[in-house]
Amino acid sequence: MKTLNNHVILYDEECPMCEVYTKAFVKTGMLAVNGRESYQHTPAQICPLVDQQRAANEIALVNTESGEVTYGIKSLFKIIGHVIPFLKPLFAFRPFIWLMTKIYAFISYNRKVIIPAVTKPNAVQPSFKLNYRIAYLLFTWFLTAFMLTKYACLLTDFVPLGGKYREYFICGGQIVFQGFLIAIYKKEELWDYLGHMMTISFAGSLMLIAGLVINLLFNLNPIFYIIYFLMVAGLMFLEHIRRSKILKLGWLMSITWVLYRLIVLALIFTA
Repeated sequence: MKTLNNHVILYDEECPMCEVYTKAFVKTGMLAVNGRESYQHTPAQICPLVDQQRAANEIALVNTESGEVTYGIKSLFKIIGHVIPFLKPLFAFRPFIWLMTKIYAFISYNRKVIIPAVTKPNAVQPSFKLNYRIAYLLFTWFLTAFMLTKYACLLTDFVPLGGKYREYFICGGQIVFQGFLIAIYKKEELWDYLGHMMTISFAGSLMLIAGLVINLLFNLNPIFYIIYFLMVAGLMFLEHIRRSKILKLGWLMSITWVLYRLIVLALIFTA
């Protein structure tokens, strides 16, 4: 492995994703042993070179010899391109750079709601970008509703099968319902809460893929699929409680999260 020496990558120590992939850079030899540090503890000799707020938004890579600093996807391209030189032309291709910059920003500006962490007081936090949060809500809404529509076909012995857009309306309705309540209860947490809520929904929908695969391979008794669905819903509820505690929201939003689903279920059976 060709190590990129004399470079330090500054990751967010409050971000589990950042912790994992920067540690992988060091373990695989892509960066030197001393080639990573959290931006919360930027070394004194590097500190004047780095825009701390930008480093919180986009991971910074510092050349300790020249003082050059790259940010975001360009930092990752520089590390990977050094190890795999034949990718350098791709990393210099402007349309590819544009696309990957958008994908990187989409993940980076939503990383705190994708994998939650307790933040330290007075630490520099990523900037909030409403457009990327709305894009995240739309992305998770669509994929969650799509997977639920597929899984609903396995529950027809227990729940009436609705129209092809039913799950889209249900998922979108929960965003509106919970969004209205959190705006009244704790408006400053509106966008963070909705991001966390939709991450939970999206994670639950990904777990349902296992049920779909099992159905394709084994076609088990329908009761298995309703039990599995209820298990996933229970795990989602526990995760909702955990994230609500991190946001210091108490029990209200978890109770209304369940209440909405019970109301929807009642409407489905009475329709």
